[in-house]
Amino acid sequence: MSLIKSISGIRGTIGGTVGNNFTPIDIVKFTTAFATFIQQTQNKERIKIVVGRDARISGEMVNHLVVGTLMGCGVDVIDGGLSTTPTIEMAVKHTDADGGIILTASHNPKQWNALKLLNHKGEFLNAADGERVLQLAECSETKFPGIDRIGSYKQENSFIDMHIQKILALPLVDVEAIKAMDFKVAIDCINSTGGIAVPALLKALGVTQIEELYCDPTGDFQHNPEPLPENLYAISEKVVKSQADIGFIVDPDVDRLAVVMEDGNFFGEEYTLVTVADYILSHTKGNTVSNLSSTRALRVVTEQHGGIYNASAVGEVNVVEKMKETQAVIGGEGNGGIIYPELHYGRDALVGIALILSYLAKNKETCSQLRDRYPNFYISKNKIELSQEINVDLLLEKIQERYQQYPISTIDGVKIDFENEWVHLRKSNTEPIIRIYVESDAMTTAEYLANQILNDMRESIKSNY
Repeated sequence: MSLIKSISGIRGTIGGTVGNNFTPIDIVKFTTAFATFIQQTQNKERIKIVVGRDARISGEMVNHLVVGTLMGCGVDVIDGGLSTTPTIEMAVKHTDADGGIILTASHNPKQWNALKLLNHKGEFLNAADGERVLQLAECSETKFPGIDRIGSYKQENSFIDMHIQKILALPLVDVEAIKAMDFKVAIDCINSTGGIAVPALLKALGVTQIEELYCDPTGDFQHNPEPLPENLYAISEKVVKSQADIGFIVDPDVDRLAVVMEDGNFFGEEYTLVTVADYILSHTKGNTVSNLSSTRALRVVTEQHGGIYNASAVGEVNVVEKMKETQAVIGGEGNGGIIYPELHYGRDALVGIALILSYLAKNKETCSQLRDRYPNFYISKNKIELSQEINVDLLLEKIQERYQQYPISTIDGVKIDFENEWVHLRKSNTEPIIRIYVESDAMTTAEYLANQILNDMRESIKSNY
């Protein structure tokens, strides 16, 4: 598997050959480039960078390489150890650091790892900054400091506690209401750092009945780590057998949150953000943002509260930029990613847990009753694999022409808005694939429309190639 280089960082599989996989040489190369970038943008030689990691098996090895390289670049390192992505994002600001690196491949399987790169605000690099890091990685003229100017190293084990305390201090997190409900909560933390952070958060919120599943941070993932229903049958069974009020599932770096209802059914990953937004907007008037591939339900809820919904290109950094532009009070992505700027500008499963429990406690509702508040939309996800000679951009243009009578957005691929459905077509940056997302109020309709778009593409390919 080739290295994947994007605005969210550098990721790949462990082992293999230099330049094609996530090898020690590549780790050192991109870590050096990032250190150089931060030194240049902060306009100072002595900088401070926070490092943290999820619990995947390669994490300790990658950590040694990253920390040693940073020190060799003259960087003072604060090592947060086993942590979460949102925790390290907050730690960058908490320590007045100049940047951060999170060692995690997020929802990817155990053979993957990655460098997620943060600026001095604790936010992911934008496209221009990410491109600059890639350019620096190809430069062979880096000059490293001598012995008297190598960086220092400090371990810091308090970041998760800091994160939890800041969540507890949020006005809309109602600890007393949660305590009074005496919830029984089941959790699946995929044997990563959620197993450290989620139980600690629940205990701080006054939850005494916690049913733990895969909470040992060994990196031995017991199922596919992406928090999708097909991977979560064990937690569903756990919720029913233990008669839990709710089940929470996080991915390995704890920036995505999925929910299981008390009856064992899945809440729907798209509705994690919708629910939190509903709660926030019922107390704070304002706007919302999600990406173009997220459910229309967020628009419905936002407009019910008198706010304005806006869509961004896919990618956390794009959502954050649009949130700042529109002064959104809540935003995120339909994969269970919640961004609550009252806390910080990053996807954060921990704050999502606290806000959902607060909402349930205040309304004295079951999880399924809460889900019934929202309109049902269904997303069909498909893709078409193309041969190398096909011009993907031209193919998207042909589809755009075919549906030009409908509202179309081209800020990220092609999104077509029909009266009751939408279609979003996005090309892959790493392979000749177009991903096709279709949403409707019935899955049969979404799948029918997806097949229609697929047939349109095949016809266009047949006519032009």
